Amino acid sequence: MAIRDRLSGNEAVATAMKQINPDVVAAFPITPSTEIPQYFSTFVANGSVDTEFVAVESEHSAMSACVGASSAGARAMTATSANGLALMWEVLYIAASLKLPIIMACVNRTLSGPLNIHNDHSDSMGARDSGWIQLYCEDNQEAYDNMIMAVRIAEHLDVKLPVMVCLDGFITSHSLENIELLEDDIVKKFVGEYKPDSYLLDSESPISVGPLDLQDYCFEHKRQQSQCMMNAMKVIHDVSEEFAKVSGRKYGFLETYKMDDAEIAVVVLNSTAGTAKFVVNQFREKGIKAGLVKPRVFRPFPVDEISSVLKNCKAVAVMDKADSFNAAGGPLFTEITSALLVKGVYNVKMVNYIYGLGGRDVKTDDIEKVYNDLLKTVDQGKVESVYNYLGVRE
Repeated sequence: MAIRDRLSGNEAVATAMKQINPDVVAAFPITPSTEIPQYFSTFVANGSVDTEFVAVESEHSAMSACVGASSAGARAMTATSANGLALMWEVLYIAASLKLPIIMACVNRTLSGPLNIHNDHSDSMGARDSGWIQLYCEDNQEAYDNMIMAVRIAEHLDVKLPVMVCLDGFITSHSLENIELLEDDIVKKFVGEYKPDSYLLDSESPISVGPLDLQDYCFEHKRQQSQCMMNAMKVIHDVSEEFAKVSGRKYGFLETYKMDDAEIAVVVLNSTAGTAKFVVNQFREKGIKAGLVKPRVFRPFPVDEISSVLKNCKAVAVMDKADSFNAAGGPLFTEITSALLVKGVYNVKMVNYIYGLGGRDVKTDDIEKVYNDLLKTVDQGKVESVYNYLGVRE
């Protein structure tokens, strides 16, 4: 039976970790993710878990410890934000290339500089090509659920890749919400016992981890890594289906809101989707066919699903809480436009809005402007400006 509770996003993530009971958690504090290892350390202290908690001297060390633990056959987890993720940069690529199923909560925060502790997606978007699977969470419930599903996804033998579960700093991490928890035994049964197929401490099948890999084999190993990311599409689907059976909560690669007949739509990640749904309802009350798409999975990128749901729209705005500084558009926008192009969808007018950088508030008025701009685009039959900034003082 579901357990009803009221938790912050950080508490929800830490609670999921407690129920998973990983072998090793290595972490270093950084706002706004600090509460996750803080809460988890209390579970270690009071005997709720038998995890080896490693308090390290930096985020680089935290990921290095996770790599060592996972290579030795342990189920390893961590959490970080922004500059902490940046300090892990070298080891992010190592973890992915070694195909280690490490789970990390990334509590999204602006990546310095200038120094800023508030929310945008510059940290995880900067790591989008590091080889990690990326799941994004609108609210505390999704953060809890995705942490549990991440374990099964990462450890599947067809995948064996690390997973980053991304939630908005402060907006989600520190806000209290009513959520439903699964019972401990259900989570334990769902994630199962970790049985790595190869690991350093297996004396009967010795392996080396992280050896020199030059021209003869490096390309092939990168190709294998890429294949694992492709394999993850089916695994994410299957794990989500199985999770729905035990939780009653169904997750896809993306969530659609009133998209069946939508003529204009916004695509946005994480907590802003909740604000956008409110605006969609307002436009629907006026008889305007507005809709919303919220990607849950960003890596691997759901090309087929995105192109299918957007192909019948007249105009679409993609909202990016990170800038690529490429003079062409934000990371989510360029991925989506690429997906539409390769799937032969040429009829949708696309526009990009960079918003919320450094924690700048996004209000219903801001999103109303986006939808009104889309209506203007449809009426005029052209896009006036593809690359736009929303809510900034020019």
